[in-house]
Amino acid sequence: MHVGLYEWSGGRVGSFVKNMPHVILRGVGRRSGKPFAVCLPYWLDDAGTRIVAASYSGAAKNPAWFHNVKDRQANPTVRVRDREHTFDARIEILAGADREGIWRELVVDRPFYARYQAQTTREIPLLRIVEEHRPA
Repeated sequence: MHVGLYEWSGGRVGSFVKNMPHVILRGVGRRSGKPFAVCLPYWLDDAGTRIVAASYSGAAKNPAWFHNVKDRQANPTVRVRDREHTFDARIEILAGADREGIWRELVVDRPFYARYQAQTTREIPLLRIVEEHRPA
């Protein structure tokens, strides 16, 4: 429903929820091969790059969309819509010091993610959405 409202309104409705900007991320199911779309909140790092947390509100397992975009064979790139701007992107799953630094900054701005992390034994994945620039 969120994706449909976002699309129907051209991003005027649904692109900013609970004081957070949202994108629509489109990819292909790693097993089904069927297209999927999910609306996700994002946070901007110091470089202005979109960061998404696969928090699943602190559930015990990762969300299905995460497993799909993690599969590089099924989704070497994804399609992203940020309001009226649509682009192809690579998804980078953050690890090590890169992830830890981003996580520290993220939870200062959005402390509820720390609560989600406290609810689960899994490490909540952080993903960087890297916009692909095509030559003109």
